[in-house]
Amino acid sequence: MKICETDRIIIREFTQDDTKAFIDMTADGSLWELFGDCSEAAGWMAKWIGESKEITERDNPYEEYLAYAIVDKITKDVIGSVGCSVYEDIHEIGIAYCIGSKYRGKGFAKEAVSAYTKYFFEHYPNINRMIATIRQDNIISNSVIRSADYELEMTKMYKDINDEEEAMYNFYVYDNKKFVEEK
Repeated sequence: MKICETDRIIIREFTQDDTKAFIDMTADGSLWELFGDCSEAAGWMAKWIGESKEITERDNPYEEYLAYAIVDKITKDVIGSVGCSVYEDIHEIGIAYCIGSKYRGKGFAKEAVSAYTKYFFEHYPNINRMIATIRQDNIISNSVIRSADYELEMTKMYKDINDEEEAMYNFYVYDNKKFVEEK
């Protein structure tokens, strides 16, 4: 099921047919920041996609990662994933996204983040904000989030779920009030 689209992409629920595309993205390193070690992804990716489908059917962003496929409208290729994840340690919901390496540098990440953020606030009008936590040294992701109108809220040491140790992170926020004002 499609949840939203732009001129160039469709964001939709996963299907089991997406398994190979995501295994390929683990091979090129695209999913390691989200999942950590992906060296055995061929053994678990189909199960993860199945579990992700079940979680999205429950439609509760406070439960776990809600993940959706990003599809290039022209080629029909699955080029990445976008969704949200609950940060249990700081009690926030954050945007999560990845784009396969061969699709980077073409504006797909900004497009997906912007479209999903708009969908999120339309779909969950009682949630006030969404955050993004990005390592300060990840110049490209910081640029993507800023271009999608997330605002820098703070910079601090933080240990994300797959980090071995703390690192300097930028914390961005997109406020629901801002989205409503833009309508």
